[in-house]
Amino acid sequence: MDFDLTDDQRLLQDSIVKLMANRYGNFDLRQAYRKHPEGFDRAVWDEYAQSGLLALPFAEEYGGFGGGGVDTMLVMDQFGKSLAVEPYLASVVLAGAVLRHGAQPAMAAEFIPMIAGGEALFALACTERASRYDLHDVSTTARRDGADYLLEGEKSVVLAGDSADYIIVSARTAGGRRELAGISLFLIDAKAEGVSRRGYATQDGLRAAEISLASVRVPADRLIGTADAGLATLERAVDEGIAAICAEAVGAMEALNALTVDYMKTRKQFGVPISSFQALQFRSVDMLIAAEQAKSMAIFAALMAGEENPAERSRAMSSAKVQVARSARFVGQNATQLHGGIGMTMEYKGGHYFKRLTMLEGLFGDADHHLRRLAQAGSLLDAA
Repeated sequence: MDFDLTDDQRLLQDSIVKLMANRYGNFDLRQAYRKHPEGFDRAVWDEYAQSGLLALPFAEEYGGFGGGGVDTMLVMDQFGKSLAVEPYLASVVLAGAVLRHGAQPAMAAEFIPMIAGGEALFALACTERASRYDLHDVSTTARRDGADYLLEGEKSVVLAGDSADYIIVSARTAGGRRELAGISLFLIDAKAEGVSRRGYATQDGLRAAEISLASVRVPADRLIGTADAGLATLERAVDEGIAAICAEAVGAMEALNALTVDYMKTRKQFGVPISSFQALQFRSVDMLIAAEQAKSMAIFAALMAGEENPAERSRAMSSAKVQVARSARFVGQNATQLHGGIGMTMEYKGGHYFKRLTMLEGLFGDADHHLRRLAQAGSLLDAA
């Protein structure tokens, strides 16, 4: 693949590297950020806003920079290397994509600047306990009540759902639980009457929430796009999210590989560094190859994130996710084994990379799920 960054993208990459080195140069800083009630430091989030990172993917008319998939890839790559804990994926990438692609002009003009300026946090609630990875499996309902809608149901594992000011909810306005049609998207105030949230820390040190909706009244003008036709917008947002997490996983793998090699050079056995053992050299090379394979597919996903054809975009994301998920597991497991006992301690950075890679491996579908999607689409060879 002939791929090179533009001058503007190089400048963006350099600025992100400097910002993350300043904010995450010491692993203890990450541990301190996690102790905040929301699981991250608002001062860091404000710095992202001031640097323009939060405005990156949005159109200039909404205070953004009109960035594309490659720009998001550069950001997420550095987030992966740094093990960043801020809800960039939840608020900017996922919720932001729903508003960019689905919101009416008036709604977009009102809410997108809030994300871009860091004034409010947004979350996307599209997963339910029984839905697994199927976005169309929706039991939450929304029924008309005069000029409003009443939402009833529960959403699970909502990324950054406990700190969000606004939540985008997928709800069924028509049809049966697993029908493709009849899904609508609503923007609700997280503090609205009838909304209850139970936040918790996830295994990788970030946060999510279980959200219950009990007769939550939503004005009709908070319907995103057209009633009964929200699935296409939701799938497009999640496709962009998959491209983003592929980039984050690659950043984490590259950092973990470097950390492992450094450890092998200092850890001694039988009076010599373990890096001198040929069998371990072979294993570290295999880890490097796995990360490079994932990197190629992450670039492919970033380039395809803006594809207008949903079938082509979906195949590209599934192909990328298969390789990245496999590589993430391989690199994470082998790095932990090469580190020995220290790789499992909470005080050491290596184990936290492994946990984050494990979460990213399953987020929006693991390798088996996306292999099935490719097989059903007749594109199994694309992931071989």
